[in-house]
Amino acid sequence: MGHKVNPTAYRTGVNKGWSSMWYATKEQFGDYLHEDLKVKEFVSKKLVNAGVAEVKIKRSMNKVLVEIKVARPGIVIGRGGAGIEELKSNLKKMIKGDVDLKIFEVKKPEASAKLIADNIKAQLERRIVPKYAVSRELENAKNSNFVKGVRVWVSGRIKGAEIARTEKFQFGTVPLQTLRADVDYIQIEAMVPNAGKHGIKVWVFTGEKLNIEND
Repeated sequence: MGHKVNPTAYRTGVNKGWSSMWYATKEQFGDYLHEDLKVKEFVSKKLVNAGVAEVKIKRSMNKVLVEIKVARPGIVIGRGGAGIEELKSNLKKMIKGDVDLKIFEVKKPEASAKLIADNIKAQLERRIVPKYAVSRELENAKNSNFVKGVRVWVSGRIKGAEIARTEKFQFGTVPLQTLRADVDYIQIEAMVPNAGKHGIKVWVFTGEKLNIEND
């Protein structure tokens, strides 16, 4: 009982890569780590309307490459590339060294745990009942013919109840013990008016994957 393992950490190095790729000395490590966390938090908040699925940071000698996967790249790029230049200038203030920025479009948004969780969060914060918010996302995933299984847990004072509980939803299979299973996982929080903080966990299973390529 109680042997909980983060699905992403469990598969890192098997069929999932790292979201930060760099080498640092003992003295630099802490600074780089906090810098990466600040950048990821800033990008997620700044591009909330674009649907950020993933932010990867790659560092070489004096250059930092920030790769952002979004559902709606047009919002990031802006008119005549103005949006991307503004984002780049903001990142330069946060990161030491030259900053390069790459934007990628998420081809299958219904298979991204982060995008599903963000959609559920937005609906919960508009006071939509978790059952309806989650059923829409599960329906989209079912219709994709690509996703083999989705599991969603919503925890908190649902509908403003005095005692917190967890509501669980699932379709298909989500094999968490199989290392070669490609399981995308995310945990986020939503601030629901008059009901406090709700925790949202999403697992998405898309089949088996045996290497880290194209992660």
